[in-house]
Amino acid sequence: MCLLLVSYKTHPNYKIIVAANRDEFYNRPAVPAEFWDDEPGLLAGRDLKAGGTWLGITKKGRFAAITNYRDLKKMKENVPSRGELVSNFLKGNDSPSDFSKKLLSSSDSYNGYNLLFADKENFNYFSNQTKKLLVLSAGIYGLSNHLLDTPWPKVEKSKKSFKDILNEKHISPDNLFDILSDSSIPPDELLPDTGVGLEIERAVSPVFVKTPLYGTRSSTVILIDYDDRVIFTEKSLNNDSKEWSTRSFQFKLI
Repeated sequence: MCLLLVSYKTHPNYKIIVAANRDEFYNRPAVPAEFWDDEPGLLAGRDLKAGGTWLGITKKGRFAAITNYRDLKKMKENVPSRGELVSNFLKGNDSPSDFSKKLLSSSDSYNGYNLLFADKENFNYFSNQTKKLLVLSAGIYGLSNHLLDTPWPKVEKSKKSFKDILNEKHISPDNLFDILSDSSIPPDELLPDTGVGLEIERAVSPVFVKTPLYGTRSSTVILIDYDDRVIFTEKSLNNDSKEWSTRSFQFKLI
């Protein structure tokens, strides 16, 4: 994932609202969100190269999503895929506190990442850059390829639009997808310096990224109300046909 917006216990109708974009190289094989054959209660897309995922939820109320922490100077070769951290939490039974201990012990084995993960009781954030578990209080959060709520232009702009939508009693997934489809490029003076050079910083700075080889490949909206009813909607790009399709799932947590 390269952009995550989260509302946690700030809306009168929805306990959790997630709006997220996944940015990736177009040639990396993946399948859209579905319930996994080997984990029937787990709903997520799947990375066919490494087997993990970037965002998912289970019928038992476990949620997880990851973004890369972008710093080319710290990149390591031949390390595990960060997507396995998401699938490991979703498939497991560890409490977030116990899972964070595993994250801490393995943090140096991965390239930089940010992980948001939750069960029915708590919403949590862990980055292997800070190596600290943060249990989130009720609030609105934004995450891209730096630490939680780092004020990058795409985070600040999308959070503002997100907050405006949260003022409405009825939340329409379409309105959240509108936020995720913003391809406007911020001024150069507002861009971060993550070591990739100005041209690439500019190209990946929009909320919705589109370059010849790399870009936004899926957008996901999740609504969970206070009765544990879930609406999960995903728009995903078929890399072969270059067409977008929409999938929607509705279920109640158990």
